[in-house]
Amino acid sequence: MGAYQYIAVDSVGKEHKGVLEGDTARHVRQLLRERKLMPVEVAEVESRERTRNRSFHLRRGMSTLDLALLTRQLATLLRAGLPLEEALLAVSEQTEKARLKSIVLGVRAKVLEGHTLAAGLEDFPHAFPNVYRATVSAGEQAGKLDSVLERLADYTESRHGLRQKISHAMVYPIVLTGLALGIIVLMLIYVVPKVVGVFETTGQQLPLLTRALIGLSEFLQNWWFAVVAAIVLVVLAVQRILRAENARRRLHWWLLRGPIVGRVIRGLNTARFTRTLSILTSSGVPVLEALRISATVVENLPMRDAIQDAAVRVSEGGAIGRALGQSKLFPPMSIHLIGSGEASGELDRMLERAATHQESEMDSLIGTMLSVLEPALIIAMGVMVLAIVMAILLPIFQINQLIN
Repeated sequence: MGAYQYIAVDSVGKEHKGVLEGDTARHVRQLLRERKLMPVEVAEVESRERTRNRSFHLRRGMSTLDLALLTRQLATLLRAGLPLEEALLAVSEQTEKARLKSIVLGVRAKVLEGHTLAAGLEDFPHAFPNVYRATVSAGEQAGKLDSVLERLADYTESRHGLRQKISHAMVYPIVLTGLALGIIVLMLIYVVPKVVGVFETTGQQLPLLTRALIGLSEFLQNWWFAVVAAIVLVVLAVQRILRAENARRRLHWWLLRGPIVGRVIRGLNTARFTRTLSILTSSGVPVLEALRISATVVENLPMRDAIQDAAVRVSEGGAIGRALGQSKLFPPMSIHLIGSGEASGELDRMLERAATHQESEMDSLIGTMLSVLEPALIIAMGVMVLAIVMAILLPIFQINQLIN
């Protein structure tokens, strides 16, 4: 039995969409006719997802919040003693999102065919990340699927919380900058020409600041479309250049060398790596496989290369902490905690402590940066407005001196 998405119409022509379970597409059409619905389109969820993944979509995967909620519900139901297929059915009935429901029913269909949960998740790689599938597979092999799912729920919730914290913290500076730039541009285009134009009739040479302001205002009035086109072209060119891995690697190296930005990038990627490695090792995933999977969650390419090189050294008998420390890209405290965990046999616990330490340090650093950024933006915008006001007032002062 599989899961099928359908589009059907009733007797008055109203369209209905949903997901039904059936043996074949023909069986699902028959079920729809029994409900007095005329089937228009019936497609298996698995094949539909494959088509979606090959085509362009603004949002292919599943949000971290949806994934955390699904995982938490599934872990709770399994902990209560429900069979896996019944737990998946209950989770699908609780969600109100059509695509999420279709994915869960697609996974359930695979489980009903006798496959493992991890095998069912593999049919939806854009919804369930590689680290998620590997952890579930290890939990099934160890017979601790419910506890592993609870740990995965904590992991996805913490990742979602970190993203939300950063995005919420950036809302105020972005809004402030956009609003201030918009006001300044409107002043240059509409206000400044009317005010400064009065002084041009006097025949006196205007101050340099006023002439510069008039020139900038005229440029924006006559060539605003060229400015917009240039911005668009620059953005497209940068995106095209960064498609090449070597260009991205050079950019990531340059960012890592920054005194503040480099520290933030290093800390965030280290926290993500150690948290993921902790989840995998505590779930029973072999260390080499855990290192390989954990490298995929690191967005900075030089740091990802360092983890992959460390995995090679570990396969040759080296220690994880020493292998990671050779790159000198990871914070010394994290390397020290990993080495202590290896020596004491508590690697997963020390990895979790390293992740917690890095996350708290990054929270403090980002909070400090934002507390400095906000007044700095206000001062910068104030200086721009002051320059415009001075450019308007200087000719007035000049006229008064001539009169006196």
